[in-house]
Amino acid sequence: MNRVLITGANGLVGSATARKFTEAGYEVSALCRAGSDLSLLKDIISKIKIIEGDILDIHSLENALENQDFVVHTAALVSFAPKDRNQMFKVNVEGTANLVNICLEKKIKKLCHVSSIAALGRPTSASENVHGGIIDENQKWEDSPLNSNYAKSKYEAELEVWRGEAEGLNVVVVNPSIILGEGDWHKSSTQLFKYVYDQHKYYTNGNLNYVDVNDLVTAIFKLTTSKIKGERFILNGGTTTYKVFFEKIAAVFGKKAPFKTLSPFAIEILWRLEALRAFFTKKAPLITKETAHNSRTKFAYKNQKIQKAINFQFTDLDETIRRVGNFLLK
Repeated sequence: MNRVLITGANGLVGSATARKFTEAGYEVSALCRAGSDLSLLKDIISKIKIIEGDILDIHSLENALENQDFVVHTAALVSFAPKDRNQMFKVNVEGTANLVNICLEKKIKKLCHVSSIAALGRPTSASENVHGGIIDENQKWEDSPLNSNYAKSKYEAELEVWRGEAEGLNVVVVNPSIILGEGDWHKSSTQLFKYVYDQHKYYTNGNLNYVDVNDLVTAIFKLTTSKIKGERFILNGGTTTYKVFFEKIAAVFGKKAPFKTLSPFAIEILWRLEALRAFFTKKAPLITKETAHNSRTKFAYKNQKIQKAINFQFTDLDETIRRVGNFLLK
């Protein structure tokens, strides 16, 4: 029986990946930090092996990778708050470097690295004032004020993966856009559903690129278990506006959709007010300088490469929103 280790297995992507490999008959080990919330794994917890560890702890990583065939690396810190910058680089870059080194040492058959479209960068030349830019897998990173610290950390993490490939490790990289799935109301992209459910008034004029979590894990499984190596794949189901996206969610919830556009000037004031509020309350800001600027950009991401490589079809956005919305209403 083939064995797979999944890092960050208690998160939205990690738990769905663990489920996919378990259903396919793999022996699944889930690397989770001590005290992690394992609620997203509750339906398969008896079928998988939970390994307590941390990608920043070399010793626990060495134990976790013993006798594994494949590794899927989903563990990462996602934050746009300035206070989290240093820890985010430590987890995303140093943690990935540790994992790559031990995969090489243990002669792992293949590492699938779950990156982000953010790691491709957002070139300044594709300004938010025009139609944005169309980005594909050949996009070369360039330093730009449109790149968040999260984007930089994921780009540098990818460099560690490609270094591993140069040193003899079989790798495949996936770059998902915003991942839509059955998660926690208060975490990651599911907060967008909560925003509409709470009937907030405002939306921004930017684009939203999205992918269904089920599509993402299907691609992860197929790529990890295929002969494909040394390639990256954008996983983006499509591109829409925040206005349309919010209206679709509102229809599922039976709520009033956001109906007022936030002007660029209002956005600039908002993130500054949020920074002040966060400073005095010691709570994370709801909007930061980075998320404010990202919310106005109009980039789109090509998805033809993955469709050709593994004969892949993406789920329709309406179907995803209906499924996730109904899950959240329960």
